[in-house]
Amino acid sequence: MSVIEELGLPPLPEPLPRPVIDNHTHLDSTREYSGLGVDDNLRLAREVGVTRVIEVGCDVPGARFAVDLAGRDPQVRAAVALHPNDAARAFLRGGEEELQRQLAQIEALVGDPVVVAVGETGLDHYRTREPEGREAQERAFRAHIRWANAADKTLMIHDRDAHGEILRVVDDEGVPRRMVMHCFSGDADFARRCLERGSYLSFPGVVTFGSAENLREAAAVTPIERILVETDAPYLTPKPCRGKANAAYLLPHTVRFLADLLDVDLAQFCDQIVANTFAAYGRWGQDA
Repeated sequence: MSVIEELGLPPLPEPLPRPVIDNHTHLDSTREYSGLGVDDNLRLAREVGVTRVIEVGCDVPGARFAVDLAGRDPQVRAAVALHPNDAARAFLRGGEEELQRQLAQIEALVGDPVVVAVGETGLDHYRTREPEGREAQERAFRAHIRWANAADKTLMIHDRDAHGEILRVVDDEGVPRRMVMHCFSGDADFARRCLERGSYLSFPGVVTFGSAENLREAAAVTPIERILVETDAPYLTPKPCRGKANAAYLLPHTVRFLADLLDVDLAQFCDQIVANTFAAYGRWGQDA
């Protein structure tokens, strides 16, 4: 019995004709959520053409895990940050001293050569409702933007129910040379506003949902050279596997959906995703 069958995970999709990159996944959280080990996760991804990934650490242990994994596997690169909801929790539980203590530990990792992005950082007004928590999120977000600018690293943004506030803070601190709107959740108008600032838009499996017409409209107005694709696994599993745990090997479902939506050749679109990801983060690894 395969590991997929043992864990009750979705079956492998048809392999893509060309390699692609998952620019935002959580291998550690996937392991905790579904039981799929990191090595098996990466192996299954390679089998369907997902040959490189960016492992995103959202708290101090996760960031250290991402850096350690990327240091051991040339196909993996790391993004490090204190997630906005974690920033709010740190402040609400331990005050400014605890928030700054955790931020300092993240900042110490930013300069590592395997770190290609500062993120996911930003604002989350869906899960954090307390005014004090939102204020702590903004202070943390501003710190991450400064690190990205100082280290010339890509800024990877988490934006949930905070579109206008995200752009306000970015404009105030200075738009980084490279910026990615992770798990893009806006409409076509917000897409244009992000694109005006030079951002890449990263589309998750949500774009395949019947209710996500706003994302499809946003994708339609986004220049193809500014599109990235991600799983955000173990969350946001694309159709036809919605309702089950996500993993990097399910990225082909979203890639195929977007290629059809944009009416572009699938192999050409795969090559474009890789080129875009390298433009956004720099080149690493090699095709299997």
